[in-house]
Formats: sequence, structure tokens, C-alpha cells
Amino acid sequence: MNALDTPASAIQPAPESASASASAVIAVVIPSYKVTRHILGVIAGIGPEVARIYVVDDKCPDGSGAYVREHCRDPRVTVLEHAINQGVGGAVMSGYRAAIGDGAQVIVKIDGDGQMDAALIPAFIAPILAGEADYTKGNRFFNLERLGAMPPVRLFGNAMLSFMTKLSSGYWDLFDPTNGYTAIHADAARYLPFDKISKRYFFESDMLFRLNTLGAVAVDVPMDAVYGDEVSNLKVSQVVTEFASKNVRNFFKRLFYNYYLRNLSVASLELPAGVLLSLSGSVYGVMSWVASARSGVETPAGTVMLAALPVIMGVQLILAFLNYDIASVPRRPLHKKTLFRRHLIPVAQIERKDGING
Repeated sequence: MNALDTPASAIQPAPESASASASAVIAVVIPSYKVTRHILGVIAGIGPEVARIYVVDDKCPDGSGAYVREHCRDPRVTVLEHAINQGVGGAVMSGYRAAIGDGAQVIVKIDGDGQMDAALIPAFIAPILAGEADYTKGNRFFNLERLGAMPPVRLFGNAMLSFMTKLSSGYWDLFDPTNGYTAIHADAARYLPFDKISKRYFFESDMLFRLNTLGAVAVDVPMDAVYGDEVSNLKVSQVVTEFASKNVRNFFKRLFYNYYLRNLSVASLELPAGVLLSLSGSVYGVMSWVASARSGVETPAGTVMLAALPVIMGVQLILAFLNYDIASVPRRPLHKKTLFRRHLIPVAQIERKDGING
């Protein structure tokens, strides 16, 4: 335990969320890696609605964990330390384990670089406490007039990632997938495969994929980004290569899990039939066009129709599948389901990973 004087909240939550948060245990997880200049200010900005704060030193070369222990006097703070650097995803999972083990009901994750306004925490936990969502995440694109403040490279990368993540995660109504300002209900977090979630920069997108396979409700929370002297390690090359390949992988895994392994529907037939018809019609059309070009004979109208009809039908079936997929975004919060709660893993069974010291 360590820290600074307990700060006052920058904003007051709405009366209904205030009463709910008063009875709920709210925890905050802060991954800490090369953020020594900002970390104390981030902790100081966290309001009294939060009961516990976990600073996860991810083998930080600046020794941010020791720095917080020495300079912070906030009794809510617990410092966890990794023996080996695991990336932001690994740090967050360590924080989740500790928070769940200590009885937290809602777990908020913010970065330690000062980009995220801790005064927004009540806005992130309110939909969860109201039983409207299992998971909330920030959306810096909600206010279009503020987009000019976002660096062009980040704007381009986030636009690409948002489309790819919609496909791979199935959350078609969410945007800004790399936004690390999130909150999750502990009853949903318990079911996450902690050891399988990506530990590096793909963490946020992979979280959405995992949550969708659980049927969790995820919603966006509008926010403004703050850019100061912090340095982003996210590069466009990663978006085009690593992120693209992992999103494609998650897309096919989601299709298998949701449409063939756990459930069968008309959409389970529409997609393969649509792809097969589109490909067969395209291949037949190209082959017929090449044969006609070589022989110098005009392609018969019947041959054109035989090529076009499967393509048209295939596209229609693919669009029907997409329409079904968009309409299938989870709407009933996971933590509200009686059957789900009855089979929750007991908190005592959730062990902290080796190499973590509290």
C-alpha cells in the first residue's frame, strides 16, 4: 500500500450512479511502463468513488512501481510488479486478477501517461452499474469537431482499425477500438481467457473479440483525447501488418464459434453459399471472357447470364449474412443473466500469475 493524499473527485456523478457506486466496489488498474513523469498526477485525479487502485509495474526500466511506493500516500494504491515485461495486455490481466480477488465489482482501466481524464470514471461505470452494459470503452471520434486535435497518423490508423475490428469482433456499433480507457463488470471479466488474450498492442481489439464470444454487451463512452509530451509506440506498419492479420484470424474464429460451434442459423448457410456462388460465377465469367477473347468470338448473352447470376445471388446472400450479423450484436448484459451468475468461477479459484508481487 502506498500513495499521495486522497484527491477530491473532479466531477460529481449523477445521483442514481452515485448511490449505485456507493454500494459497489470500484477498482482502477493502471499499467505502468515509462510513465514516471505522469503516474502521480493520474493517481491524484482519481475520485473517491474508486475504492482500490492497482498500479502494475510491467518491468518498467524507470522503476515506476518503486517510484509510486516512495512518493504516493494514497491508501487505496497497491503496486504490483512483473518480473518480466508482458505488455499492456499482460499488465491489465494482472490488475484484473488482483481486483477480482479483492472483491471488486467494476474494474476501470486507464493509462498512466495522463492522456485519460480520471474525472470521466463515473461516466464509464454508470452504464455497468445501471445494468445496461458489461463493458464500456472510450470513443474519441464521437465529437467530430475535436478530431482536428488528433494527429493525422493516429486518425488514419484508428479509422482502419475500427473497420477491421467491427468485422473481427462483431461489435458493429463501436468505434475507436484501440482506446484503452475501459471499464468492465467483474462477473464478465471472470470468464475472460486471461492467458489467451493478446498481451501487446492488439490487446484492446482482442478483448472485444473475446467479449463478443461470451455475449457481453459493450458500449462506447464519448471522450476527448489529451495529447501532451507522451510518446505513442503504435505505428501504422503495425496496423497494416500485425493488426490486419490478427483481425482476420479473429474474424474466422468468431464465425466458427458463433455460427457453427455454439449456434446454427440461416446465416450459417448464407455466408458459405454466398461466397461459393460469388467465386464460382466470377471464375466462370473470367474463363469465358478469356476463351472469347482468344477465339475472337463475342461472348453469348446466355454465357454472360450464367456468370452474372451466381455472382448477384452470392452478393445478396453475403449482404443478408452481414445484416444478420449486425443485428446480432449482444444486447442483454452478461452479468445480469441468472444462469450465468449461477455458474461463475469462485473468486478464490482465480490465482495471481507467477512473478507478480503485491
